[in-house]
Amino acid sequence: MIPTKPSFGQAPLDCPLCPRLVAFREANRAKYPGFFNNPVPSFGSLEAEFLVVGLAPGLKGANQTGRPFTGDYAGKVLYEALALHGFGKGTYQERPDDEFTLVNCRITNAVRCVPPENKPTPEEAMTCRPFLEAEIAAMPKLKVILSLGLTSHAAVCKTLSIRQSQHPFGHGKWWDVSYKGRTVRLIDSYHSSRYNIQTNRLTQGMFNDIIKQVKAWL
Repeated sequence: MIPTKPSFGQAPLDCPLCPRLVAFREANRAKYPGFFNNPVPSFGSLEAEFLVVGLAPGLKGANQTGRPFTGDYAGKVLYEALALHGFGKGTYQERPDDEFTLVNCRITNAVRCVPPENKPTPEEAMTCRPFLEAEIAAMPKLKVILSLGLTSHAAVCKTLSIRQSQHPFGHGKWWDVSYKGRTVRLIDSYHSSRYNIQTNRLTQGMFNDIIKQVKAWL
């Protein structure tokens, strides 16, 4: 049974909801016993005005370290941009004990467990969405949501009860959305993955410009 009110949007350790992800988690525990190998909790304060929503933990990134976007290439792109524009303090060193902290920002994922080949199914994204819904509801000062990639965008649209057909994904596109009596601005970016950077779909400069825009809004 899918929980309707997960505590502050965090999935429980050993979450049993998605059989394929549970099996993959158990296999990774055997193969990589030193990894975190659990649903990855969000990073940053619930009092933040800015929420970044990624796709899912990377196998040797957040699934290894237990902190979103920590330990993989996508995290280098994300944390560099956040630090550049005042959303982070300290030096990001790809590990959860690097003392890097977020400022007025929180990071989470649409799917909390690492999926095979970094591709959650639509059913898994739907099953995990109550955690995102609870998390957004628990952020009283939230003003801007940044969706990284189409899966994240779809999950946020459903969470905000807006039609994806009327709010199509597009890098740099943004909309003001009425949510529970307040206005939340949704902006999209291509995911900061190594593939997107290597193919020039996204550059560090392009991503920095998205974060710069968010900073200007806030």
